[in-house]
Amino acid sequence: MRRIKKPVFFVVLISILAFGYLSIFGIHTQYGDIKTTYIKGISDIRWGIDIRGGVDVTFTPPESIDATEAELDSAKAVIEQRLTSLSITDKELYVDYINDKIILRFPWKSDETDFDPEQAVKEIGETALLTFREGAEVDAAGLPTGITAENIILEGKDVSKATAAYNPEDKEYYVSLEFTDEGAEKFSTATAELSKTQGQISIWMDDVMFSAPSVQAHITDGKATITGNSASPFTIDEVKSLANKINSGSLPFKLESSNLNIISPTQGMGARDAMAISGLIAFVIVCLYITFTYKLPGFVASIALIGQVVGSLAAVSGFFGFMPSFTLTLPGIAGIILSIGMGVDANVITSERIKEELNKGKSLDGSIELGFKRAFTAIFDGNLTVILVALVLMGAFGPPDSWISKVLSPIFFMFGPSTAGTIYSFGYTLIVGVIANFIFGVTASRLMLASLSRFKGLRNKKLYGGAENA
Repeated sequence: MRRIKKPVFFVVLISILAFGYLSIFGIHTQYGDIKTTYIKGISDIRWGIDIRGGVDVTFTPPESIDATEAELDSAKAVIEQRLTSLSITDKELYVDYINDKIILRFPWKSDETDFDPEQAVKEIGETALLTFREGAEVDAAGLPTGITAENIILEGKDVSKATAAYNPEDKEYYVSLEFTDEGAEKFSTATAELSKTQGQISIWMDDVMFSAPSVQAHITDGKATITGNSASPFTIDEVKSLANKINSGSLPFKLESSNLNIISPTQGMGARDAMAISGLIAFVIVCLYITFTYKLPGFVASIALIGQVVGSLAAVSGFFGFMPSFTLTLPGIAGIILSIGMGVDANVITSERIKEELNKGKSLDGSIELGFKRAFTAIFDGNLTVILVALVLMGAFGPPDSWISKVLSPIFFMFGPSTAGTIYSFGYTLIVGVIANFIFGVTASRLMLASLSRFKGLRNKKLYGGAENA
């Protein structure tokens, strides 16, 4: 066994405490109303709607309609547009193509005390009104005014299809429009006049303008294109989004809401605080128990558990630059607590192995080395099994744009994303907790315990579970 020097314990301890402080408090600066975050802490954790309160609703077309994927994408674009108009930008929005469902979750609006989520859901699900208007005149509130309010050139029913396209000669993306016969006639009349002055035709979804292209020519064939300008050309994502929004104006059905679940902020925060307090009490009791039962290895295990907990919180808050902030739900908190249990189990196995080696008459140094070595296989197998199960949960019930869902989608395509916000959070925190267990519960514990065993006053075998002095 390579000799671990005495100062190693203090280096690891100080590192864990410093990491814990930064993970909890972060590093922020405040100048007036401007807050700059350098390192994120627990105050930067994004809480799920089951904690901070919010709305969980599923939209479906009427039973008599079998919606296509294009129609569902268009409906999703309508919902995104309406959420923006309602100033709801923090949301989770998924499409379940297998079951013709659109799942939406969004939190309570923190700046309003009279926010009515049921009315918001009703507004979101109504059929969108797409209009093409002359000019782009708006008032202070962004609503159409003047000639733009008075002259509606086309409605969504006049558009037969909008498609994202690419021009290889000009190397630019654009939206291709095809009108119905009636729409083509209306558009021809409008462009005949507006092309003379290169006037604008603005495109509106309800009362929100999202495009205002200039008319370059008189269009008579019922087809048109929308392009960006030379200073700001369209990207592929922008033209797809614009095409979806235009197509959504001619949806043949109204979205119906089902499985509406509204959670008040008081109820959600109360559940979070209750779990946090109970988890803290349980953590203290567990640390006292393993310290009393396993003495010095138990004390070291308690320090490692602190590192594991703050490591899990850091992975959720966005502390690590390469890992974005994660939405933490109540099941996610349960995942952290369960991973702590896995960490306790790992340290118990190691402590028992060390005790067995000591009682066989092995030296203290040899017992510590063999204890960690022989316990590692059982710890590795158990934690690996948990990681595999968590990955399956994340792949089966995660958001469709996550990498694990894409990898496992051929196997779990029938589940859809309907439970993504809860089970996905549970799987994520369970995985990061188990990984933190390997770092702190195995590696850091071994370094600290081997370092402490170098002190003369701490070489009594009784401090490690043995029955005799060394």
